[in-house]
Amino acid sequence: MENHPEMQYLKLLHRILENGEESRDRTGVGTLRLIGETLKFKMSEGFPLLTTKRVWFKGVAIELLWMISGKTNIRPLVTKGVNIWNEWPFVHYLQKCGVNSTELKKHRPQVWNCMLTSFVEQITKDVDFANKWGDLGPVYGYQWRHWQNPDGTEIDQLAQAVEQIRTNPDSRRIVVTAWNPSDIAAMEVSGLPPCHMTFQFFVVNGKLSLTMYQRSVDSFLGLPFNIASYALLLRMVAHITDMEPNELTLFLGDTHLYLNHLDQVHIQLERMPFPFPELYFRRDIHHIDDFAYEDIVLGDYKHHSPIKGDIAI
Repeated sequence: MENHPEMQYLKLLHRILENGEESRDRTGVGTLRLIGETLKFKMSEGFPLLTTKRVWFKGVAIELLWMISGKTNIRPLVTKGVNIWNEWPFVHYLQKCGVNSTELKKHRPQVWNCMLTSFVEQITKDVDFANKWGDLGPVYGYQWRHWQNPDGTEIDQLAQAVEQIRTNPDSRRIVVTAWNPSDIAAMEVSGLPPCHMTFQFFVVNGKLSLTMYQRSVDSFLGLPFNIASYALLLRMVAHITDMEPNELTLFLGDTHLYLNHLDQVHIQLERMPFPFPELYFRRDIHHIDDFAYEDIVLGDYKHHSPIKGDIAI
């Protein structure tokens, strides 16, 4: 079991616990952190969906499809039951209503939860309300598909990357970035500047690999999602370009554990991983925009029980 690819993730958690420096952070929760870590997964060893706790694959897949669509409003997510982005625009909404969101969540959590539930219901039912309060600004998908040029034109970075893989596979410039300095302030209003900010494709002997750089890494809650999301993106792009998926490499900047996740991490580290699941597509697809959630099949996902933790906002 020492050679199981999930062990590198578990060893990363252990290293943060043992060697991480305690640090204050934007959220006020505090972290233990290491700087400059790396994870690498071979697609031939199975789809890297972690097994030492259940990772919600539906959320991973629907969020990725939402990013690929270029959309930035949470309504397409919440109407499908994916609520992972809700709290950022909710905090913005509370601020505009004159409510101290930090104090409310800390001292009146039941009221917070009730108001958040009502906010999400309104996003779901009222398109005008969603358009006003549900948008995250020019985050991931917008930059991937609608990067704005100074002359008013735009670049579809993801489409260009796919075309380069097909026509110029030896290129070292097959890069997509979500970190647009001119848009960071707009992202911060009701969303979050991209954490996984740049990715690059490589083709070697007909095999497609993907590397990703992540500036800020919530190692307990976020990183398992990020691993699965970029593994799925690699599989999707390999499928539409008729290539064999090879390796996923993640370069991790500020790699941290929030201090309110440490008990959960100790529980996870007591577990041994199961074999990774398999992933396949129900039909032959040729364009990145033609994938639907129903096309993606995860097979034989054996996992331990979920371990919950609060998101630091």
